[in-house]
Amino acid sequence: MKFEDLLVWKRSAKLCVEVYQQFDKSRDFGFKDQITRSALSIVSNIAEGYERDSDRDRVKFLSYAKGSCAELRAQIYIGIQIGYIDRTLGQQWAEETRDISRMLYGLMAKMRR
Repeated sequence: MKFEDLLVWKRSAKLCVEVYQQFDKSRDFGFKDQITRSALSIVSNIAEGYERDSDRDRVKFLSYAKGSCAELRAQIYIGIQIGYIDRTLGQQWAEETRDISRMLYGLMAKMRR
């Protein structure tokens, strides 16, 4: 299977695009850089993992992607508190990171068997 066919990759890519678009004109370059990098890290690690030769390597990169979900979620919470992210949008994004994380966990568990 190609990573482009994975629902978890598609959802991660969609979220990444939304984050980039939201912060396109942000002048807080530190926050913008950090939040966009963590969003991009999710999709990138899924892709890199799926190009690896072994399930062990795939699981390692899926685990990195899962960690990036938590990092992004933490940044979303901060973004809401400081007024950079609308609360409703932030809650939707946070829920999406939780869903993506669960999907990644399921893929990892399947590969470990």
